[in-house]
Amino acid sequence: MIIALTYDLREDYLAMGFSEEDAAEFDVNETIEGIENALHQLGYQTERVGHLRLLMAALLAGRRWDLVFNICEGFYGIGREAQVPALLDAFNIPYVFSNPLVLSLTLEKGMTKRIIRDAGIPTADFTVVATPEDIAGVTLPYPLFVKPVAEGTGKGISGESIIRNREDLNSRCRFLLDRFHQPVLVETYLDGREFTVGITGTGAEASVTGVMEVLLTSKAEQGVYSYTNKEEWRERCQYTLAGGEIAAACEKVARASWNALHCEDGGRVDLRCDSLGIPNFIEVNPLAGLNPTYSDLPMLSRMNGISYVELIQRIMHSAIKKLHQNE
Repeated sequence: MIIALTYDLREDYLAMGFSEEDAAEFDVNETIEGIENALHQLGYQTERVGHLRLLMAALLAGRRWDLVFNICEGFYGIGREAQVPALLDAFNIPYVFSNPLVLSLTLEKGMTKRIIRDAGIPTADFTVVATPEDIAGVTLPYPLFVKPVAEGTGKGISGESIIRNREDLNSRCRFLLDRFHQPVLVETYLDGREFTVGITGTGAEASVTGVMEVLLTSKAEQGVYSYTNKEEWRERCQYTLAGGEIAAACEKVARASWNALHCEDGGRVDLRCDSLGIPNFIEVNPLAGLNPTYSDLPMLSRMNGISYVELIQRIMHSAIKKLHQNE
């Protein structure tokens, strides 16, 4: 079986003049090498393709593969993570991870939380600020938490994301609207413990690969898993495998969220506890980072005794099962 690899390299975007923050979600060569080596160990042949435009050129030149292992994040628009799967659907080529609908939906955190709320899954009260005029209509009690509605990797999140009064709400929302050119998600601030849950599989076969707690050191911005904390994680963060009742509670919320959103093959669900200690849905990442060393999904799986190769194997098993079901 020949597997094509599609991806966005951070170094390519930096060379084009994009900032470190703009390119934060993109991958490094180590990630591509890790995925490719794991696939080789599992007996697959691979072909590196690269980003969306290179994929388009390859398809128009007549190239075809048995399956595409896609980790392209895209750059422009709310559907940027869905662009490669949508293109592959047009050419009837199967791929790993979720379909375009799921990837577009889950990038938009407000719409995602509406579905989670309708499914009866705990999530913080929220509203969406699309224009400066919307700020006056926010009636949620303080403290609040604000972030761009459609970014990842902690982009737009800092210690200033915790909002304690109307003045700070106004200034921070205006800053984010101007900086990211997209609406701002305004939520009730959850002041409890933070966890991320790894999942592989689809539907009834979805299983948890581990529950990891995110702890902030004295060097970190406190109270928030911010962009800077994530980028400087070695000094600012500690990670530990959760167990017992809290892990079971996190697993329950994560699996329910994963299936309510129809996510596929593998990814991560981020949770934070409220004042009562109940895990609340923050967001889902159906296109989670796969760097073998420092990405959360491989890290938490490794803590739970699941090697990187086994993690990739579980993802591939789910994708190939879908392939056979659609034949």
